[in-house]
Amino acid sequence: MDLSTMDRGQITLMGAACCTMLSMHFTVQLLSQHFFYWKNPKEQKAIIIIILMAPIYAIDSFVGLVDIQGSKAFFMFLDSIKECYEALVIAKFLALMYSYLNISISKNIVPDEIKGREIHHSFPMTLFQPHTVRLDHHTLKLIKYWTWQFVVIRPVCSILMIGLQVLGIYPAWLSWTFTIILNISVSLALYSLVVFYHVFGKELAPHKPLTKFMCIKGIVFFCFWQGVVLDILVALGIIKSHHFWLDVEHIQEALQNVLVCLEMVVFSVLQQYAFHVAPYSGEVESKMKSKKNE
Repeated sequence: MDLSTMDRGQITLMGAACCTMLSMHFTVQLLSQHFFYWKNPKEQKAIIIIILMAPIYAIDSFVGLVDIQGSKAFFMFLDSIKECYEALVIAKFLALMYSYLNISISKNIVPDEIKGREIHHSFPMTLFQPHTVRLDHHTLKLIKYWTWQFVVIRPVCSILMIGLQVLGIYPAWLSWTFTIILNISVSLALYSLVVFYHVFGKELAPHKPLTKFMCIKGIVFFCFWQGVVLDILVALGIIKSHHFWLDVEHIQEALQNVLVCLEMVVFSVLQQYAFHVAPYSGEVESKMKSKKNE
């Protein structure tokens, strides 16, 4: 294919397609390793759901780029797919951390050595919670609820938003209302994960929880704030349709989709390190034995 005969739109689509395929390649590579060393189904099922986030975001964004002339409801539907999956990933990440610590909320299993630890809340959570709380079964259940509320609120809001958009009754004030609700919801879910990490940082250290969390938080916040910045730039007229190949109505969606396709390649590579198969392949145990023998 001769690049000189292609217009900017075709070149962009080809680049986005390559990025999407790269994200899929790295993810399939990691998936195949986990399936080959299928030693801990409970943990590895959660890991698989988490690492699929990058290619799902990339494919979703590429579809939006291909059909860039789609309706507002169509773009909202694509965004909802990503955000609903994001809610599932956050919940599965917390479940993975519970599994590492041998905690079961449903079975009321909380190891004695972690009971009674102090949780220090920061503002604005101190408006609703004491500054210092002792860890117990109730506290862990509360952290779980703070995470899972987003798993429920995100799909409900998506259905309402798409339905109202299709019916043509979606004023700007309602759009901002949904945005505020979802921002509060996702912030609470991510806050609960941060609290969990601070409380159990020592026990979770061998599992590299911070790297795993940053992969998830990076995708979520990068995409969200990137979209906000692009919205502002388009609204201010800094980014205009004549700068690219699209009409101004869709320029924000197009740029967001192109950037997400690029970024998911980076995150799919980072996941190779964060969710490495070594803990299940016996590689970690062999290294520990060799160190002991030394």
